[in-house]
Amino acid sequence: MKPAVLLAPVLAVTVGILIWAEFADRRRLVYVFKPLSTLLVIAACALAFLDPAHNLTYTVGALAGLVLSLGGDVALMFRESRRAFLVGLVLFLLAHVAYTVVFTALGRSSGWDIVSAALLVAGAGFYALIRPNLGAMRVPVIAYMVVISVMVNRAVSTLASPVFGAGQAAMVAVGAVLFYVSDVILAAARFWKPWPYHRISLAFYYAGQFLIALAASYFG
Repeated sequence: MKPAVLLAPVLAVTVGILIWAEFADRRRLVYVFKPLSTLLVIAACALAFLDPAHNLTYTVGALAGLVLSLGGDVALMFRESRRAFLVGLVLFLLAHVAYTVVFTALGRSSGWDIVSAALLVAGAGFYALIRPNLGAMRVPVIAYMVVISVMVNRAVSTLASPVFGAGQAAMVAVGAVLFYVSDVILAAARFWKPWPYHRISLAFYYAGQFLIALAASYFG
């Protein structure tokens, strides 16, 4: 068993507490367990350095995305602040750029690209729903939606790459899709229709990030 896998049950506990704290509006617990959960994912990725067969490009690129995500997580904890939301959006956009670069470098073009490109169409439809409520956030949100859609597209390209094992590529692709779903839930609740249970998106977010991090341990 890979050492990173051992962090999965610990992460499940911290994310479970985090989601409960969000629902109960226990902000102090959120301030502790949100960054803690992201640090566990970062640790899971960093453990790949212990494996002689690790791929330096993937591990460093994934770590860059995760560290930027940590900054985004901290910014978004201050949910009432528009400025904090914008900072978080930019940091997550940069995280997706980091992921996109590494997935593109190691992925391969194939028919899967056509399938995953459908996200751009779906994203356009979703944008039509939230557009009336975006206001000054219109340009940043459009940029974010385009970048995350491209990130998922390039993540799916790993399915055709000889660099990745089949299960490992599936971790990357599914992880990226789960990340996308978590952001759709958040955006829908913020800019379309309020949903009291939208913090369940954290389960999708951390599952997706953990799969991307875990894939770093499965080269060779």
